[in-house]
Amino acid sequence: MKKILYTGFGFILLLCINSLQAQSEKKYILFFGNSLTAGYGLDPDLAFPNLIQLKLDDQKANYMVINAGLSGETSAGGLNRIDWVMSQPIDIFILELGANDGLRGLPLESTRKNLQNILDRVRQKYPNVKLVIAGMMVPPNMGEEYSNEFIKIYPELAKNNKAELIPFLLDGVAGNPDLNLADGIHPNVEGQKIVADNVWSVLKKIL
Repeated sequence: MKKILYTGFGFILLLCINSLQAQSEKKYILFFGNSLTAGYGLDPDLAFPNLIQLKLDDQKANYMVINAGLSGETSAGGLNRIDWVMSQPIDIFILELGANDGLRGLPLESTRKNLQNILDRVRQKYPNVKLVIAGMMVPPNMGEEYSNEFIKIYPELAKNNKAELIPFLLDGVAGNPDLNLADGIHPNVEGQKIVADNVWSVLKKIL
């Protein structure tokens, strides 16, 4: 009887150890962005970061997604709060900011500098973090020169920081009324699915 009880205890202890190891080995993906990341106008469960979590779960990948999207966020606002959101380890950092800068016609050099400073702070705290940058565009009414220079910011940042680049986060969604909310800017439920696919096509390469 003693042998059986001891074996049972040992089995339970082993399960506890394995559980703790699994938790300690869990990796974290931080989505840091604005209303696009937050899933503006939708239940957060329908936003593309959560759809990425579902894809990870299907793959049995030991990753947890953290959605740090904040509606209305600019690159300057993101720089101000980046230290606060890095309270736990980050293995993959996905940066989705700058669109609100472009819509407001803010100076491009400021946007570029803010985004670079965000990346610098993340890598300084977590040197082994993998970086992903979500490319964005602005409407042509901002002027051709401004729009063209804005687009260049993201591939340049990706190259300079050895980061993976999502060429255009809203590829296949932007400008399509069937895939956006009534404001014509934010993806609806079906649009979020396409955005998630755009992200997944790049993210899966570094998992």
